[in-house]
Amino acid sequence: MSDDPITARLMRQAMPVFTILASCLLVVTIASMLYFGRDIIVPVVLAILLSFVLVPAVRVLRRAMVPRAAAAPLVVVAAFAAIIGVGLLITTEAGQLASDLPRYQITIREKIASVKEATSGSGTLSRIVDMVQDLGEELQPAPSKDEDLPGRSGSRANPLHVVVATPQAALATTLGAFVGPILHPLATAGLILLFTIFILLQREDLRNRAIRLAGSGDLRRTTAAIDDATSRLSRFFLAQLALNIAFGAVIGTGLWVIGVPSPILFGVLAAILRFVPYIGGAISALLPLILAAAVDPGWSMVIATALLFLIVEPIAGHVVEPLLYGHSTGLSPLAVILAATVWTFLWGPIGLVLATPITVCLVVLGRHVDRLWFLDVILGDQPALAPPEIFYQRMLAGDPAEAIEQGRQVLKARALVTYYDEVVLAGLRLAQDDLARGALDRSRQSQVGAAIRTVVDRLKLAPMKRSGSAGNAEAAAAIAAAGPDRSSAGIVLARDDLAANWRGATPILCVSSRGPFDEAATLMLSQILGRHGLAAQMTSLADLRADKRPERADEIAMICFSYLEPVSLSQIRLTVRQARKELPGVKVLVGFWRERDPSTLDRLRRTTSADVLVTSLNDALDAALRYAAPGRAGRG
Repeated sequence: MSDDPITARLMRQAMPVFTILASCLLVVTIASMLYFGRDIIVPVVLAILLSFVLVPAVRVLRRAMVPRAAAAPLVVVAAFAAIIGVGLLITTEAGQLASDLPRYQITIREKIASVKEATSGSGTLSRIVDMVQDLGEELQPAPSKDEDLPGRSGSRANPLHVVVATPQAALATTLGAFVGPILHPLATAGLILLFTIFILLQREDLRNRAIRLAGSGDLRRTTAAIDDATSRLSRFFLAQLALNIAFGAVIGTGLWVIGVPSPILFGVLAAILRFVPYIGGAISALLPLILAAAVDPGWSMVIATALLFLIVEPIAGHVVEPLLYGHSTGLSPLAVILAATVWTFLWGPIGLVLATPITVCLVVLGRHVDRLWFLDVILGDQPALAPPEIFYQRMLAGDPAEAIEQGRQVLKARALVTYYDEVVLAGLRLAQDDLARGALDRSRQSQVGAAIRTVVDRLKLAPMKRSGSAGNAEAAAAIAAAGPDRSSAGIVLARDDLAANWRGATPILCVSSRGPFDEAATLMLSQILGRHGLAAQMTSLADLRADKRPERADEIAMICFSYLEPVSLSQIRLTVRQARKELPGVKVLVGFWRERDPSTLDRLRRTTSADVLVTSLNDALDAALRYAAPGRAGRG
């Protein structure tokens, strides 16, 4: 019995190792199932993805009073007929192109010779051209020599003609050799056809089963998640299909105008290959460029073809795609590349085409199913940490440069006070929480405080909000988290706008509390007030208690006490009374930068006897503007 606590402790210590091993075993098991079961899984996945595309067509027929039992098969058969038609078109055009290729051999040889002559002075380019020419000669069939053939005049010898007779293959073996390669794709197509029809017919039943598996305890939430995921995926696939078809049509038309042979073939291939992420458009341009070089004795057709792809692909990827289905697929670039690599390894070329749609499905599941949240973190394009967490993490790492760049990106769309409130001040609260838990030693406190002050000092020179967009996902997330600016964020007071007692050199005194991070919060407050025409000077609570009077104390119209670290209300009340005694008639603002219940703010204001009690820099700016220039602030 005495060993039970030790055993339990050892089990708790070993649990993370067991969890990692179990996770690795699960990943290996799933990968093995996907690899060895691809003959069954791939048709099912293709059918599911195809059903997302065909659901709107089924709904249209259902609205036209066509029964579901007829609508689903009709739509699926029409879709497969279109696919077969595209396949026949590709086969016909490819056969025609193959028959015309011998006519272009002379042009290719002349062009290689001209390139070789032009690059004769360049060793590297000359060797590349020689390699291409040698490769072409190797691929040509060797001419037969009559003198070496038996039985011909001039032959030096008549070699023995040996015939090796093999037993005649069985009929079943012969049929299997010829029919096997045909039956396999036909069987796969048949499975996809059947699965798609049944998925469309049993859509509601499959949805109910998915709800049951996801958890039927909260039907409203689960149903909303599944409906949202289904509609989003359907819109994405339809938009991608429409865009790629339009891309292929534009490419085919452009190649026809340029004069490249078989423009229909290359247009269809461009539409299909564009489903491959990142490199699909580039791959689809290779064959047209090669053929253009073979057809045209000059280089004008090659240049025109290259310009066609260089213009159309960026427009489709960076202009049309954001308008159709957002700025991205919801995947991080690294996730797209990783998914393409993994799915190609598991399923071959079809996995490369399906990589992006499948990964989009996984990310959607991760965003709606709590148990699969890690999929969104690993594969999604949203930052894994909230903007304040990113800011605080950079401060802990002693790397303020990234935070400064993020701040500059945010300032293209938001005011500095908004960024300070929602990102920097929130990061300061995280630092204060760690300090309260004893997770920060003195050296780390100094490091974090110095890094934050560096960020604030560098951003004070940043221009006021200007039009622009975020440069990266983290900045975009910070802009979204900050929310819209207040009207006061755009007010900059001139000297003539100020009340008479606010026209001194520094009419505001900002006093920081004793905490290691209070100085940074007070520095932000002073900087914000100064950017809006209210010059402020800083001091510390310790200096005030040591009877160190601020500069031009008789010109001070407002004192702002800044508190990030929790302190007793009796101390704050005593400090406010001393300030009023030293500077009669001064307005007193107390900033509690830690979030508090808004319903208690009025009681706290009465308790501290302060004129204003605020919990954000925006509130402090509003109050200062209201006291300094009531008429001007009101019009803002």
